[in-house]
Amino acid sequence: MAKELSHNDIQQATSHDASRVLGAPRVTEKAVMGTSDGVYTFNVALSANKIQIKQAIKALYKVEPVKINTVRQRPTETRFRGRTGMARAYKKALVYLKKGDTIEL
Repeated sequence: MAKELSHNDIQQATSHDASRVLGAPRVTEKAVMGTSDGVYTFNVALSANKIQIKQAIKALYKVEPVKINTVRQRPTETRFRGRTGMARAYKKALVYLKKGDTIEL
């Protein structure tokens, strides 16, 4: 027989999955300027899709996103002290909220 999950177990599983999908908020000059318009920028997992990002925002911050745009940055070649290397690939999500909704960062 399968064990039934309690409400707390479901919430803990949801927040654990949400923390895997959603990374830290991006704190750049451009991202901070967008917060006044209700646009918040987060680093997200490379494999995350918009539905997972929306569910993670709901679970962690208790707000309903209106729209989500994602941007994927490919790895780029860099040079440091004469040696070549690769900068990591990353994905960011721009989360649009309704007027009046905010996220405390």
